Amino acid sequence: MASDDIDQDSMADDWAAAMAEQAEVDEAAASPVTFDELKDEVLRQPAGSPDLDVILDIPVSISMEVGRTSITIRNLLQLNQGSVIELDRLAGEPLDVLVNGTLIAHGEVVVVNEKFGIRMTDVISPAERIKKLR
Repeated sequence: MASDDIDQDSMADDWAAAMAEQAEVDEAAASPVTFDELKDEVLRQPAGSPDLDVILDIPVSISMEVGRTSITIRNLLQLNQGSVIELDRLAGEPLDVLVNGTLIAHGEVVVVNEKFGIRMTDVISPAERIKKLR
């Protein structure tokens, strides 16, 4: 029985040490945080004018969507060479121009130097694009 008492005393001491350590960590986490002062070039920019130079070199993906449709997995598995899938778009209707999956314009296919291209026929205004994001 004496060894059980020693084990319980040892365990109680361990718990007390752990609780004291946790209290120190909590106290350190509650200390105030200080920030470096802003650099002069950041302070000189008017509040409403973002610095677009930061994002101008970010690559984006542009794609043109001919149309869409939904089919069942059963029909998908039955597709083979020569199968025709009907899309939701009429022939001659403008195609969707997407940037990173977001509609930004409508256009038509053109051929330039034996390569396909896109001629923009209707560009969606930034205000309309923002409305669609909501």
